[in-house]
Amino acid sequence: MTRRLLLAACAIALLAAGSPPDLRGQEPEDPDEAQVRDVVQGFKAALAAGDSTAALGFLHRDLVVYEAGRAESLAEYRAGHLAADMEFAAAVTTTPVQQGVIVRDDMAMWVSEGDSKGTFRGRAIDSHGTETIVLVATEAGWKILHVHWSSR
Repeated sequence: MTRRLLLAACAIALLAAGSPPDLRGQEPEDPDEAQVRDVVQGFKAALAAGDSTAALGFLHRDLVVYEAGRAESLAEYRAGHLAADMEFAAAVTTTPVQQGVIVRDDMAMWVSEGDSKGTFRGRAIDSHGTETIVLVATEAGWKILHVHWSSR
């Protein structure tokens, strides 16, 4: 539980450290911002392609995912929601409404809102969702440390 609280505190500190993200979808202004966007988009593309190996390659070993009211470690996510997330991403189209990136030193945060439409497991999907993805700079590049998905 301590690691999860620390992660939440880091995300809050990241937000408090500067101006809010530009949610108008403008092009990145610096290389770190562009790299963060590439990692997030690469992760999402890997999910949509059903490529679990590629998707897992974007994730930090200390990953915590908040989804469906649970907190999952990397191992739990790999064994649990990853397969369903790939199936969902392949079946449902999400159109961004707003998105932005905040980069502070060796941490970054991606925030996004979007509308999702499609059919998943025989159910019509028409929802609005938000996501927060926290990344950390590593020797291997930016890695996703935390993901929080929420929809209505």
